[in-house]
Amino acid sequence: MGETRIGWRTAAVAGAATVAFGSGAGTASWAAYRLLTTQAGTARGMIGRDTSKPPEADGIYSSDGHEPWRTGKYADLHLMIFGDSTAAGLGCRTAAEVPGVRLAHGLADATGQRVRLSTKAISGATSKGLAGQVDAMFVAGPPPDAAVILVGANDVTKKHSIGRSAQRLGAAVSRLHGAGSIVVVGTCPDLGSVTAIPEPLRTVVHRWSLQLARAQAAATRAAGGRIVAMGDLLSKDFRAAPEQLFSADGFHPSAAGYALAATHLLPELLAALGQRDMAAADISPRAAAT
Repeated sequence: MGETRIGWRTAAVAGAATVAFGSGAGTASWAAYRLLTTQAGTARGMIGRDTSKPPEADGIYSSDGHEPWRTGKYADLHLMIFGDSTAAGLGCRTAAEVPGVRLAHGLADATGQRVRLSTKAISGATSKGLAGQVDAMFVAGPPPDAAVILVGANDVTKKHSIGRSAQRLGAAVSRLHGAGSIVVVGTCPDLGSVTAIPEPLRTVVHRWSLQLARAQAAATRAAGGRIVAMGDLLSKDFRAAPEQLFSADGFHPSAAGYALAATHLLPELLAALGQRDMAAADISPRAAAT
């Protein structure tokens, strides 16, 4: 989702207009604003400000375990993670709990390959930060075989334009796809499942989360990527068992929450890689015959 130093006041101002829309009464609008700003302060206080860092997780993963990445080391497959602190694994206590590690281990177990994991995700990032993360990837070396992007919650809490946020995501997907990477995007999670956010503010951010997720899905597909609808797939579970699936800050997922997310991301990654490999196998004989 991103760091918890989030723009609740902005959300409250815009949310007040949403709640009071159509009432035609200035008093109702002011009351809605006061209610939502009060609730925003309550949510901010309950969630707190997590200044911790996710565990260092980059390296090479195989069925035999894990080893650090160094120049000269070999990996069959390069997986790179982009996005915000949920992509980086804020809330995890050990590297083994980080979502990228779970995906790297899953790919290694399913394919028998050595998988290199690299993380470009940054806590607090919005879709505006994706361009810089992709720039950093190109500076560091060749593009990865597979890229996973998790972003959107901070766009909601900072009330960025849904259209512009989706366009920025689409641009990042297009650059990665154009460079030969398969790209899987976990769309915006449902912030309505965060129980630390009281009603009616929770309903407001729930609505924005769904709108952004739909726009992200359209932009991702248009740019050549694949999507996993995280809000649709996870919100029911997070609402049913928040004490298990949220970390201590009440905002970021716990190890169990990240594990659940990875179970939905991994099949899409494997399907995309399988499709790529089948396409390559189909092209190779033709190329050899010419």
